[in-house]
Amino acid sequence: MPAGETVEREDALAGLPELVLFHAAHSTCSQKVRLCLAEKNLAYTSRILAIRRNEHLDPAYLAINPNGVIPTLTVNGESVIDSSVICEYLDEVYPLPNLSPPDAMGRARMRAWLRYLEEVPTAAIRIPSINALFVGLMNELGEGWEDVRRRTPLRGELYAKVGPQGFGRAETEASLQRLRATLDRVDAALQNGPWLLGPSFSLADIVLAPTLVRMEDLGLDAMWSDLPRVASWLRRLAERPSFAIAYFPGSRVTVATTDQLI
Repeated sequence: MPAGETVEREDALAGLPELVLFHAAHSTCSQKVRLCLAEKNLAYTSRILAIRRNEHLDPAYLAINPNGVIPTLTVNGESVIDSSVICEYLDEVYPLPNLSPPDAMGRARMRAWLRYLEEVPTAAIRIPSINALFVGLMNELGEGWEDVRRRTPLRGELYAKVGPQGFGRAETEASLQRLRATLDRVDAALQNGPWLLGPSFSLADIVLAPTLVRMEDLGLDAMWSDLPRVASWLRRLAERPSFAIAYFPGSRVTVATTDQLI
């Protein structure tokens, strides 16, 4: 979906709740929600937030998401926050196509993946992302960055650790080790099928996707050079129609062009 546009479709969803997505083009958590919406072919109104202007810290946004992070989905004006929670909500309310296993044990396995992916790789990818992409923006803000850090409800402690050159060597290496551990776990799971839970594409694949795409954008794809199943998984993901919709032009980043970050 092009930035800022409203996705439109036929009247099949007439009478269902109005969906508004507050997101950012380059936000990995926004990307996973856009993937979920695209998989379900759901109509929604797009509200792009400008990170450079700290729109995610505006009082109006904090009123709908007190964590001050992106994305937020509003449903008839009521907020659903946290990207994985949003994906689970969408799969519960709009069950076709189903992105969760039909049985309780399968859903438990999927939710275990979701919790692991949020706790380990989703957190770990922030470190190399900030080092490569956002340090320049932070330095550009100068003293204003300290104000941003103080106003950030959820990640102020993380941002306080960022120096003029980014995170230190120890923190960076630890994040890369966590990412490699994730890749090993994913590779083992892919022995049983083309997707994390076997034959069927699920929310687990959606939640994993932005981390690997960001790693690729940062030039870290060599980390799975010895894991061909991981590489094949990413190729299959990119071939899905939802991928081009979620990753609309300008929504991926390169280290050489960080001025594109909004």
